[in-house]
Amino acid sequence: MTSTKKTAISRRSTLGLLGGAALAPAVLPGLSGFAQAQSSAPIKIGFQLHRTGIGAAYGRWYERTSNAAVARINDMGGINGRTVELVIEDDGTDPKRGAEVVEKFATQHECDIGFGTLFSHVVYGSAPRAGELKLPYFVCSEGHHVASGALNRYVLQPGITDVKSQVQAMAPFVADNLGKKVTMIFPDFAFGHDHRDFFSEAIEAQGGEVVAKIAIPPTETSFTKYFPQIPRETEVIYHVMVGPAVLTFVKEMGEFFGPSRPEIFGFIDSLEAVDLSSPGLEFLEGTYFWEGNPRYAQADQSDHDKAYRAAIGIDDNGASLDDSADVSTYAHMFSCWETLNVIKRGMETADYQGPADRVKLIEAIEDMTDMAHSDDHPQGAKLFNGKTHQVFGHQYISQVEEGRLNVKHTTAIEDGFYEDEVDYTAQSF
Repeated sequence: MTSTKKTAISRRSTLGLLGGAALAPAVLPGLSGFAQAQSSAPIKIGFQLHRTGIGAAYGRWYERTSNAAVARINDMGGINGRTVELVIEDDGTDPKRGAEVVEKFATQHECDIGFGTLFSHVVYGSAPRAGELKLPYFVCSEGHHVASGALNRYVLQPGITDVKSQVQAMAPFVADNLGKKVTMIFPDFAFGHDHRDFFSEAIEAQGGEVVAKIAIPPTETSFTKYFPQIPRETEVIYHVMVGPAVLTFVKEMGEFFGPSRPEIFGFIDSLEAVDLSSPGLEFLEGTYFWEGNPRYAQADQSDHDKAYRAAIGIDDNGASLDDSADVSTYAHMFSCWETLNVIKRGMETADYQGPADRVKLIEAIEDMTDMAHSDDHPQGAKLFNGKTHQVFGHQYISQVEEGRLNVKHTTAIEDGFYEDEVDYTAQSF
């Protein structure tokens, strides 16, 4: 993976195309309230939130994490001396509503940028409109949609790795430690299809094979009928489920297998916001999970993770300090915290003053590479690829031991590298 440094000439020529924007606000949607740079006005970040729908459990914690991140940024003086304000709209975890929310950010709320989307089908439904409206759109998803080149230059994913990188980094552990004949159980939409396609490739590269692929509608509420489809030759069950019925899924899987089961490797998506001590989850003892960020504070916990937990109000078990039964979506929500800090860094580098500087903002972020492990990036160090608008970082493989998740393996950043599939920097604005 390489990064591309662009010259000042390319920036000036690009900005020259927008030079009349301040004189003619209608040229770009959302400019009407910013004909002149308004150094005292808040920087308005449109927060596209899954407050309802199948992503609601994530949305609640994405909101809590983002509010904490913005409070920290404002406590440090804001961005370029201006406070930051989140403008929240619920997209219902629905692609059509997602596009409508993006429209509202640009034309009604006059937001500087859009931010926050998690579920990949909503990203796909929203990103084209962001490009049309020339609204920088920072997604906190895991889909391969950005790095695949399927979207546009206004869409960036600088705060969390994508599924292709994740499974490529972890397939060697699965093949070497758990088995090579794998049955996959995944949600039947874009995010699940990324797992299906990229893990199949990754395990085959390790000499393994996927012997069955079981796609489940993301709104399914009962799963017992799917388990008989698992072939007897299966050595490893690979599961990644999402939505409000995840606890039901895991419980029913345990009831189906009883004391005799294959090895199990899950993505923590199947148990995000679920207490591991919930009745019926005892069979998970000894099984493995991918975690984007370890839910339980580890023996080698960094000061950055301690500060991050304290800012949001989360205990060492990944639950709310106010309610130990209120378990967070810890493996994913760091993406909001880290993305907002990338936005801050980008705006400060670009000397961002308003929507007329959106191109400068995107180019400033495209020029980024190293992101050090820090209070800004508590999940770990990262490397951003400006060509593909995708960040690369560490992955964590944890095992359930005595009712908690203990990290057993941390991948290297380079374990998740793959060949570039797009160069957004070569696209026009």
